[in-house]
Amino acid sequence: MSRTNLKQRIKEGLFLLDGAMGTQLIARGIEVGTCNDYLNIDSPNTIFDIHLSYIKAGSDAVITNTFGANEYVLTRHSLDEEAVEINTAAAQIARRAAGPEKYVLGNIGPSGDFLQPLGTLTVPELKKAFAAQAKALLAGSVDGFIIETMTALDEITVAIEAVKSVSDLPVFASMAFDRAGDDYRTMMGVDVKTAVSKIISLEVDAVGFNCGTTSLDEYVQLAGRYVSAVRTTGKETVVYAEPNAGKPELVDGRAVYKVLPEEFAAAAEKIYSAGINIIGGCCGTAPAHIEALAKRLKDRRSA
Repeated sequence: MSRTNLKQRIKEGLFLLDGAMGTQLIARGIEVGTCNDYLNIDSPNTIFDIHLSYIKAGSDAVITNTFGANEYVLTRHSLDEEAVEINTAAAQIARRAAGPEKYVLGNIGPSGDFLQPLGTLTVPELKKAFAAQAKALLAGSVDGFIIETMTALDEITVAIEAVKSVSDLPVFASMAFDRAGDDYRTMMGVDVKTAVSKIISLEVDAVGFNCGTTSLDEYVQLAGRYVSAVRTTGKETVVYAEPNAGKPELVDGRAVYKVLPEEFAAAAEKIYSAGINIIGGCCGTAPAHIEALAKRLKDRRSA
C-alpha cells in the first residue's frame, strides 16, 4: 500500500511533527556554539538517533537538521562551501530514520541578517541562497519544506518564493511571536493577521507559528488567533503549531525549559481543540514531550 501524498495527508486530521533538535544535541553533549548543521557530516549517527527517537515517540514527520544551513549562517563557521553537502546529507539521514511510512520536511531558517535597507542582503542574493538550500534538500529526498522562526515578512516572502521556484512539494511557513501587551507580534513587529494574510497569499500548504517567548497558556491563545485569522481570509489553508516547552528560565547563564511532557501535552490538546491539526514542539521539547502528546491526541482521536 503506497503512502498518502503529503499534500493530502495534512488535510486528513492529526499530523504530528517532531520536537527540538538543538535541545537534544545539547543533551548529548554537543557544545553550545558548535555548527549543529555540520553534524550531518561530522556525526551523522547522532542526528539519525535523534530523528529515530522522535519517530518512535509518535511523530508522523521529522524535520531535517538544517535550520542554519543556508549560505549566510554557514559563512560564520567558514562552511558556506559545504552547504550542498550538509543539506543533502541531512535529508538523507532524516529519510533513513523516517523510513517508507513517515515524512521528511526540509528545514529552512532565517539568514541571520536583514534585507536592505535595514541590512546588507538583496532580494536576488537571498533568494539564490534559499533556492540552493532547497535544491540540496530535494537531492536528499525530502517530502516537503518547512520555513521556520521567521520574524520579517520580506524574508519569509523571499524564502517561500525561493522554494517554490525549484519545487512543487508542500511548503509549511511559520513566524515566531512574542506577547506584546494584548497582542502578539514578531521581533520585527509583524502581527498575526498581517503574517497570516501575507503568507497565505503566497499559496503555502500550511501556515503556522513556532518558537517565541510565550507561556503555554499564551501559545493556546495564539493558536486561537491564528485559526481566526486564517478563517478571515476565506482560504482553507492548514494551520500548524510548534510551541516551545513554555518560557525558558535562566539557570547558571543558560536557558532551561522546565515544562514537563504531560504539561506540554495538555496545552497541545487545547491547541488541537482550537482547530490546529498539525502540532510539534520547538525549543526545550524532547521525545518524551512528543510521546505524551501523541498518546493524548491519538487516544482522543480514536475515542
